[in-house]
Amino acid sequence: MTATISRRSLTAAALGLIATGVPARAQAYPSRPIRLLVPFPPGGPTDLVARVLAEKMGELLGQAFVIDNRPGANGNIASEGAAKADPDGYTVLYNTSAIALSPSLYARLNYDVVSDLEPVCLTAVVPLVLAVHPSVPAQTVAEFVAYAKANPGKLNYGSAGAGNVTHLGAALFLKSQGIEAVHVPFRGSAPALNALAGGHVQFIADTVNSAHPLITSGHLRALAILGTRRTPVLPNVPSLTEAGIDSKDIGAWQGIMVPARTPADLVAKLNAAALAALADPAVKAKLAVQGAEPLGSTPAAYGTYVRDEIVRWAEVVKASGVRIE
Repeated sequence: MTATISRRSLTAAALGLIATGVPARAQAYPSRPIRLLVPFPPGGPTDLVARVLAEKMGELLGQAFVIDNRPGANGNIASEGAAKADPDGYTVLYNTSAIALSPSLYARLNYDVVSDLEPVCLTAVVPLVLAVHPSVPAQTVAEFVAYAKANPGKLNYGSAGAGNVTHLGAALFLKSQGIEAVHVPFRGSAPALNALAGGHVQFIADTVNSAHPLITSGHLRALAILGTRRTPVLPNVPSLTEAGIDSKDIGAWQGIMVPARTPADLVAKLNAAALAALADPAVKAKLAVQGAEPLGSTPAAYGTYVRDEIVRWAEVVKASGVRIE
């Protein structure tokens, strides 16, 4: 109940802020289209979620968002582009959890996540699901843990790439359970999932939207959602917490940022539009199709979340031994 009241209050405040009660500069903003940098190619899951939110936010703000896809380097090309843009509110970054991994993964970045980017809103999360090939003799996550421990180093797991959240999310789970397994990176979720369906690797921790078709078709067996709660995309799959495993939520979260030194009143107006969009029933329905669960936050709360995630994933990256020069 407390969470519901909080969300309603945020939404009401957001709608009010868009309409009135803001400084003159913010009232005049935006006066032209806003460029939205998206760190993945057109048509992918992140791009589709970004477009859904951008369409509604543009409607609320009275100016369109122009999507500028900047894929590559684990999202760093788009992030650097935003970090070096003018802080005038007309360049916005749609970022993913990759932004919290990069400071530990990369030997050198041309921007600083904390000092060069200003958080606006935590928008959504796509949970990770632990799935196995049907030949693996485990119907539950407890049986899988027991089987993997009995066969140290004999199981292979796929991922969408070294340093990807699907790699490090799996690594975090394996470390927590004392499991030794061999990582096999692929160039994206599709080839990794196809390799699992073909029996070339034994398990994976991938986003529910990517894994859903192969799970529902019976080519893969879902054991658990990596986190504290179930997802509507796979309602019959228990969470790790339900399975008796202490776990924090592990997922591919998304959010909105702008260049550092963007005026606070413009950040507030963007945040208000994002919260109102996330509360819209039509937007929620479209996000659900992509497996994305709407969140919402204040800019300050999102900033704290990003900093905490940088620390959390730094430990996982160090343990994994992955480093990108």
